[in-house]
Amino acid sequence: MKFEIDTLGIIRSPYKEKFAIPRQPGLVKSARARLELLPPYDQPDVLRGIEQFSHLWLSFVFHQTMAQGWHPTVRPPRLGGNERVGVFATRSTFRPNPLGLSVVELHGVGRERGKLWLELGAVDLLDGTPIVDIKPYIP
Repeated sequence: MKFEIDTLGIIRSPYKEKFAIPRQPGLVKSARARLELLPPYDQPDVLRGIEQFSHLWLSFVFHQTMAQGWHPTVRPPRLGGNERVGVFATRSTFRPNPLGLSVVELHGVGRERGKLWLELGAVDLLDGTPIVDIKPYIP
């Protein structure tokens, strides 16, 4: 089976290259980003009620590593980069389906001149990352 997934929005973050990004979203609490929603998802109704949540799940595409394909085994940094393990036992960006998942803090909703965005904190996403889904995080 094949699926087509729309990009709902784009992340604007301080991280311009992969190696500057923290390994997990909560490691740099001061890291701020903006998720700019794209048409036709830039309607206020899509975010109605979202302010009641402190955190969100963001599903995204590892867009910078897609062209390189995936590998069945990888060397994760948490093991010193010396040991190979299966890709599904890691958070590697080189995956069969280049999808990622991140929990971020929700700091607010912004709207100006027809643009709609979410203000986020504790992010671990590269600037320009395409977001394919947004869900409330319920601990």
